[in-house]
Amino acid sequence: MKKIIIGVLIALALLIVVLVLAVSFFLDGAVKRGVETAGPMLTKVQVKLDSASLSLLSGSGKLKGLFVGNPEGYKTSSAIEVGTASLSLKPSSVFSDKVIIHSIRLEAPQVTYETDFKGNNLSKILANLDAATGGSSGQPAQPQPAKASKKLQVDDFLITGGMVRASITALNQPVTVPLPEIHLTDLGQGPDGITAAELAKVVVQAIEKNAAQAATSALAGLQKQGLQGLTGLTNATELDSISKGVGGLFKKK
Repeated sequence: MKKIIIGVLIALALLIVVLVLAVSFFLDGAVKRGVETAGPMLTKVQVKLDSASLSLLSGSGKLKGLFVGNPEGYKTSSAIEVGTASLSLKPSSVFSDKVIIHSIRLEAPQVTYETDFKGNNLSKILANLDAATGGSSGQPAQPQPAKASKKLQVDDFLITGGMVRASITALNQPVTVPLPEIHLTDLGQGPDGITAAELAKVVVQAIEKNAAQAATSALAGLQKQGLQGLTGLTNATELDSISKGVGGLFKKK
């Protein structure tokens, strides 16, 4: 009888392990599909994710190869690229209406800030996210995927070790500068939480603000050098236009 009980307990333990692994595998695929389906709908640009892994036992997860493309009209290949992002969450909350994420850490993101002096690629993506969430205009939000209704709480969001590639649309020579560390806390606190679209909006807004400040200094440096030695200029009129644009961008900050 004792052997039977031990055998049953072992079988149950193995079954639990198999179920946890199966659920984790399903969630990994669901996260990747969610990012690549909802991402383009909200940002209006290409969004890809190489892989996602989530352990329900430890509550830890990792995203690899996040790629956010650029809006139409911009020449650079991407707006944001993240090699690795790690997260820690409350495992039991995955199956509730509100997922509680203790921390998210984006390591060494590559951010492109491309401007034509009328706007920039990041502000365009932010405007698309603003429209998707209803923005501050009081207009109704655009329809979102059904799964986007799940709410989130993010206690700590850290972006560290990033670089900004500052680029002028009319030129073909970007300038790379460090992206200041970005630390966001207490996102989605309270019973209502925050949607994935709202979280993306807050994060992109912080990235755009810090990237713009870092890029403006770099682009202003080009103005001081008279934009000499840069390629892609066709004539003196274009040079003068770009120089004035950089000067105007610098004065705004």
